Amino acid sequence: MKRGILIVMTVLLIPPVFGKASVKSDSADLQKARPNIVFFLVDDMGWQDTSVPFYTEVTELNKRYRTPNMERLASEGMKFTQAYSSAVCSPSRVSLMTGLTAARHRVTNWTLTKNVSPDEDNPKVKSPDWNLNGLSPVSGIPHTIVYANTLPALLKKAGYKTIHVGKAHFGAAGTPGENPLNFGFDVNIGGHAAGGPGSYLGIHDYSADWRVAGDHRWDVPGLEAYHGENIYLTEALTREAIKSVEMAVKDKQPFYLYMSHYAIHAPWEKDERYYQKYIDEGLSQSEAIYATMIEGMDKSLGDIMDELDRLGVAENTIIIFSSDNGAHKQVPQNLPLRGYKLSPYEGGIRVPMIVKWPGVVKPESVTKDYVIIEDVYPTFLEMAGLNKDINKSIDGRSFVSLLKGYRKTDSDRALLWHYPNTYYNPPYTVVRQGDWKLIYHHISGQLELFNLAEDIGETNDLSVKLADKTSQLAVLMTKLLKDTEAQMPIEKATGLPIAYPSAL
Repeated sequence: MKRGILIVMTVLLIPPVFGKASVKSDSADLQKARPNIVFFLVDDMGWQDTSVPFYTEVTELNKRYRTPNMERLASEGMKFTQAYSSAVCSPSRVSLMTGLTAARHRVTNWTLTKNVSPDEDNPKVKSPDWNLNGLSPVSGIPHTIVYANTLPALLKKAGYKTIHVGKAHFGAAGTPGENPLNFGFDVNIGGHAAGGPGSYLGIHDYSADWRVAGDHRWDVPGLEAYHGENIYLTEALTREAIKSVEMAVKDKQPFYLYMSHYAIHAPWEKDERYYQKYIDEGLSQSEAIYATMIEGMDKSLGDIMDELDRLGVAENTIIIFSSDNGAHKQVPQNLPLRGYKLSPYEGGIRVPMIVKWPGVVKPESVTKDYVIIEDVYPTFLEMAGLNKDINKSIDGRSFVSLLKGYRKTDSDRALLWHYPNTYYNPPYTVVRQGDWKLIYHHISGQLELFNLAEDIGETNDLSVKLADKTSQLAVLMTKLLKDTEAQMPIEKATGLPIAYPSAL
């Protein structure tokens, strides 16, 4: 076993806590003491894939898409204009569950099949021996990290009803990590190893079998009641989520709903309820299909918010809306941002984020402070009053004080993205500190320096002009890579890891 993985296990391996939670007999008091938490995570949703403007001005995509419930949420909470995830799905989701940056947990690309990497052959480098089996709740699984006390497990231990609905994508098929129930969720609806659905259509049983006979890897589990029905996947998952929330409220138990939609990930299939109006407005077929998927996702958000109101728990429920990475290359690009899913540029990593916390977060507020997906883990624990359970060795930082309105921008904080893989995009590392962003392209050895405050589109590379700043950030990036024991791609010509940026 590699030393870096051993260190992670030594710091973080804790006996599983997946047994029945110890809840006081007066569960009504517990529900009142602990806020309900809804994490509404959208898949592959870009920064501009909404009618809510996250830029300083309204963009063309803001005008195109209809997300009235996101608008409603923003009017009741705080909008984050500089929120980040990883550039691809599984790394973001493992960071959410553990509070660790991808460089440290080593799930640096998406997972699916046990012991099989999706990485492609590259003539100059090969990917390191990364954790391609994803996250695991137990030791002894190759190519995994072990982190027993995941976010839902800690919430469950504190008395929460933990509900997983939608996409999981924590671990590969055939490993314990494919099942959300193994990570402390009481309920799992629709979550398994696959990162996308076979189909969004109930008439196709949410399976790919209709187009590739016998292909059931992508079948969405637990929705058999909707098979053969003309019910879109986003709608079916929402209905099931509402049922679980109703049961938790009936039992007077605080709940954590992880509403993790497959939308708007491929395959792009139209939601008939909204399609024709976009065609009538002059959108192409593919543009209209994508717009319907966004609007259907937004309806889900509205339905859940309405249900919280109906159940009388809205004032004690925190809602966080976000995405696991930027928009795909094949959909309308999120200008003025450069790049797309899997790329190191802002279009791949900057995501929409809104937080509603009744009585705490000021309605219609906006923050430019930057946060990243691993910050959600300690933030939720602090929201639930579980500060003592926040492991000091994690990378994420709670942003509760920011939500309460008294945190100042930490301009010295450095964010790290690390992608040593050879799938779809060449390997890279990114560091952001304050307004400065440095990208290290592993194969070419090229460094790019941008000032995001002045150049959000990353069009003006300042690496040569501002050599001292480039060198300073290269040293910082190297330190972070060493501190996290990040894996580097292997150069085929020498058999050695690619050099750190400070050595260039």
